[in-house]
Amino acid sequence: MDPFIKSLALFLVLFNPFLMSIYLQDLIQELDRPTFLRVLLRACMISGFVFLMFAWGGEAIFTDILQVEFASFLIFGGLVIFLIAMQMLFIGSDAIKRMRGGNPEHISGSIAMPFMIGPGTISASVMAGSTLSYPVAAGNIVLALTLTVIMLMMLKYAFDIIKVRNASLLERYIDIAGRAGALLTGTIGVQMILQGIRHVI
Repeated sequence: MDPFIKSLALFLVLFNPFLMSIYLQDLIQELDRPTFLRVLLRACMISGFVFLMFAWGGEAIFTDILQVEFASFLIFGGLVIFLIAMQMLFIGSDAIKRMRGGNPEHISGSIAMPFMIGPGTISASVMAGSTLSYPVAAGNIVLALTLTVIMLMMLKYAFDIIKVRNASLLERYIDIAGRAGALLTGTIGVQMILQGIRHVI
């Protein structure tokens, strides 16, 4: 598979707009579309800055600045992703809502940190920077964030136009899709652990 497509697909799987829509369900229902879009764009700007920094610095950020091996980050990050995926698989939307906590002051930051910026997406940024030239890797990250915003806005539109009596049906569908996506997310977590072990060996 083309490295650009492979990297883009990994970002989209890790972002998982279906799961993110559950995580942001209260905001989707309460905010109007322009406000929701502004919140998402701010969250993407925060996340994008972090991803671009790790794509540029690569493993050197871990080894030279943080003075830890990238393998350690892969193993720990893989464990975190695996445990979150297990919660999402068995608990469903409640597990996602718990990550955000109660009524945060800065909505954009709370969207960026608990879900968009995580061990998986940071390691994906490092890998994008190592397999692609930096301008291409940066374009890859921007495209992945743009597609995520578009998909979330489409889900927001679906929530807005659907009849109230069918809202629970749509929520149930998204919850099932999210649980199915958790299988793939957990698999990515295990793969990160295996990659970390290979780095050590």
